[in-house]
Amino acid sequence: MKTKKSQSRIPPVVWLLISFVLAMGLWWVLSVIPVTSRAFPNVFVTIEGLMKMVERGVFWQDLSSSLISVFLGYGLGFIIALPVAILMAWYLPVRNIIEPWIQFIRNIPPLAYVPLIVICAGVGRRPQVIVITIACFLIMCVTIYQGVINVDETLIKAARVLGADDKVIFVRVISPATLPFILTAVRLGASVALTTLIAAESTGAVAGLGMRIRSLNNSFDSAPMLAYVIIIGIIGILVETIIKFLERKLTGWQEKREV
Repeated sequence: MKTKKSQSRIPPVVWLLISFVLAMGLWWVLSVIPVTSRAFPNVFVTIEGLMKMVERGVFWQDLSSSLISVFLGYGLGFIIALPVAILMAWYLPVRNIIEPWIQFIRNIPPLAYVPLIVICAGVGRRPQVIVITIACFLIMCVTIYQGVINVDETLIKAARVLGADDKVIFVRVISPATLPFILTAVRLGASVALTTLIAAESTGAVAGLGMRIRSLNNSFDSAPMLAYVIIIGIIGILVETIIKFLERKLTGWQEKREV
């Protein structure tokens, strides 16, 4: 008990600093071990590799291209997943028809169906957006669906007794109860969008973080490649921070267990 209390007195920024120092120490160790030094050059060499990409004028082009594809696919995935998940949870025939196919497709790695999408949609941004949309749709649809079916049946029955129709039940009962699951789906979807980026940009892209990582891998240029990998991780942390902020604002009423 005393240990937990003493740990709780340490500000979060101190824990973040400790975590960062430990990570830098592990990075340094990997950079000096002969087996891993080629794949994990030290931080100064990695920064130098990133600066070379900036000087060549490709970094900002890669970053903007990837962000456009990610946000388009992510947004479309959410727009499609929200109504489909609600319909699946609310209407049994829709669930019986759609759910087996969602479970089937979500077990297939995106790299497996990327060539088929390229054949249908051609090369460029379109197949990238389609691949990310599919990946985001699957994870977000399942998460939101679980949220809707887990709404307390007593609340729905009480609303019906009071004369509420499906529209009122959805607005007054389902939506507030499902909001935490929707925000969880948004967080998971953002992560999936970034992790699918490499597969999405294997579709003949001319720019993009994933495309550049694959290109640098062919030349074994590990310093800028590692820098690009870190950039993707930083983008993920920034998106996660924004979503957590919105979650605190929108679901502040929800009780959470304190560890």
